[in-house]
Amino acid sequence: MSGRIVCFGELLLRLNAPGRELLLQSGVLQVHVGGAEANVAIGLSSLGRDCAMVSAVPDNALGRGAVAALRARGVDCAGVRTLPGRMGLYFMTTGAGSRASEIVYDRTASSFARAKSGDFDWDALLHGAALFHLSGIVPALGPASVEVARQAVRAARALGVPVSFDGNYRAQLWSAWDSTPAPILRDLIDHADLLFGNHRDLSLVLGRSFGGEGESRRREAADAAFAAFPRLKLMASTARDIEDADCHRIAARVDLRDGFAQTPAVRVTGIVDRIGAGDAFAAGVLHAWLKGGTADELARTGLALTCLKHTLPGDASVFREADIAAFHEGGLDVRR
Repeated sequence: MSGRIVCFGELLLRLNAPGRELLLQSGVLQVHVGGAEANVAIGLSSLGRDCAMVSAVPDNALGRGAVAALRARGVDCAGVRTLPGRMGLYFMTTGAGSRASEIVYDRTASSFARAKSGDFDWDALLHGAALFHLSGIVPALGPASVEVARQAVRAARALGVPVSFDGNYRAQLWSAWDSTPAPILRDLIDHADLLFGNHRDLSLVLGRSFGGEGESRRREAADAAFAAFPRLKLMASTARDIEDADCHRIAARVDLRDGFAQTPAVRVTGIVDRIGAGDAFAAGVLHAWLKGGTADELARTGLALTCLKHTLPGDASVFREADIAAFHEGGLDVRR
């Protein structure tokens, strides 16, 4: 399947303590441009896909810099509005050993969070699109963002554009306002063709728990999702076992209505930066899905990109098809 992939979400600046320092330990911060949906757009663009970003930023150096960073990676930013408000930020301390990474959000009253339904012409933005991608972070930003997300997925449905939705539950964001995430997320997922999430996401959305362990629990959750959401065709997720901040074991899974594929776990060591690994996984799965790949190909491509993302500073995967092939071939000697 060819055509433009449209991603919708907030562009953010990440301010990171250098190395493994605590925030403000040395008074120095490193800046990366990110945002869950923007990360997916960059990941897909790096794989040769035609991608467009829809968002809102302030008309200042921070907003212009974020847009320029996406354009530099080949993402069409004609759909990024400049609106009143401020740039959304988040601060991160990178974990080490037995100390976990930690994030502090600073995105209240950002231009994106203040955007309203009438700020986006969805018929024009989605015209001719092959896929529309957004995540649960969009509605988590407040009531206005909930309505914008609802308008977007309904427009996609009306235009016959497949919808990809990543659960991306962020408790800190939902708890910042008088929210009821389960029915909001359920309404959005009801429009989705592809869902990124696991049994924990489905427990929240469907208000039920899933028994068992491992593969059986994941299949039970997938069956519940397919029963609850008639349009849903595919559910993809990763399983992560954390030994410490520098060593994780990661497996990928794709569930279809009539089958599934699950990869063996890969031990990822010497982790440089795990932020955006889930978005890299989504980009890999969507890339393989757009190529008409099998469930196994989707899972393996997503796993390759999520593992590779752990080796790269910053929020987004910028790897190419050749990097995915090299990952599957193995071997760590210098490529000459």
